[in-house]
Amino acid sequence: MSSKERPTLGGTRIKTRKRNIAAPLDPAAFADAVVQIYLDNAGDLELIAKSIESSDLNFSRYGDTFFEVVFTGGRTQPGTTKPDEGERHAYSIIDCEPTRELILPSVIYIQKILRRRPFLIKNLENVTRRFLQSLELFEENERKKLAIFTALAFSQKLSGLPPETVFQPMLKDNLVAKGIVLSFITDFFKEYLVDNSLDDLISILKRGKMEDNLLDFFPSAKRSAEGFSEHFTKEGLIPLVEYNEKKIFEVKLKEMKSALTTQIAEEAEMSEVIETVKQRVKDAKLPDIEIVRILWDVLMDAVQWSGKNQQQNANSALRQVKTWAKLLNTFCTNGKLELELVYKVQMQCYEDAKLMKLFPEIVRSLYDQDVLAEDTILHWFRKGTNPKGRQTFVKALEPFVKWLEEAEEEE
Repeated sequence: MSSKERPTLGGTRIKTRKRNIAAPLDPAAFADAVVQIYLDNAGDLELIAKSIESSDLNFSRYGDTFFEVVFTGGRTQPGTTKPDEGERHAYSIIDCEPTRELILPSVIYIQKILRRRPFLIKNLENVTRRFLQSLELFEENERKKLAIFTALAFSQKLSGLPPETVFQPMLKDNLVAKGIVLSFITDFFKEYLVDNSLDDLISILKRGKMEDNLLDFFPSAKRSAEGFSEHFTKEGLIPLVEYNEKKIFEVKLKEMKSALTTQIAEEAEMSEVIETVKQRVKDAKLPDIEIVRILWDVLMDAVQWSGKNQQQNANSALRQVKTWAKLLNTFCTNGKLELELVYKVQMQCYEDAKLMKLFPEIVRSLYDQDVLAEDTILHWFRKGTNPKGRQTFVKALEPFVKWLEEAEEEE
């Protein structure tokens, strides 16, 4: 063989590599097959579930399409909720009446499907998110059905519907502005609370990161505490209104306590601190009794307590009372508020071991600074209703009370 001739593989067959040829997507044929199962079983969900279980349809590939058929009766056009071409059935969630009795069977049916095919959980989440983001494309009556379904799904603890899947996708500006989100969430709340407690609802809202953002469901013109109360009172959801008012109240108390803590720590002028309290009471409509409680908490929190030196603790506490007596006096304006202050001192001394023996000294100091009246102290001593440590404190206060009574007799 010439050195210029190239070698050949005579008689050798060279194999070509096979390519993986994917079967073309055909969601239309899949949808038609599922619709036919519905039609063959006349909408009987029990029979439909059995037929689906025994079918060889490719659910792993067409999971989204399957739930489109469940919710709307057929396939929807890509990116919309509008019906696409193909067969349809009349037993979908959207086609039934907006009542829990008629929608609950669909929730239970989906539950069965997910137990047998858990990989479909993600598809349910996808379709639900898409529909909620497109609520304006549904009729009002259809949106109500979706709200009832969603509430029942949470009640039944249906897999595939984490709260963030429901609440977050709806918060599109256009949906909120039109009041569509508020209407949907109202129907959801009303339906969910039929079978569940308010605490259950709050738990869901927490998981959905909406507990502190309930006003986000409201159009901007109604986005206020008053608008919230007015709307849900009208809808009969009084417990939700009360919960929200309590939450707002707690936030205002926390803000006030924080502001006072800063001023006390910075040793602000007495007049400035008093004005701060008055302004916050006016703006937040805080009850007097809560103000007294907050004032005492803030003053005692600011004390530099010693770990072991009891006398040093006593001196620090009494010095604080004397320094801020005018602040306490400004807001302890009647016997009821003075008595509340005594109860507050009683509870703190009972709960904090280092203060247990300071109760009579603090009460005496508050009396000396004209914060507590004689009648208030005697009333607490004779008729006080808080049992926490009462027996010990009454005994410790006896010498001072005896002195008060003797002084009263001399007069």
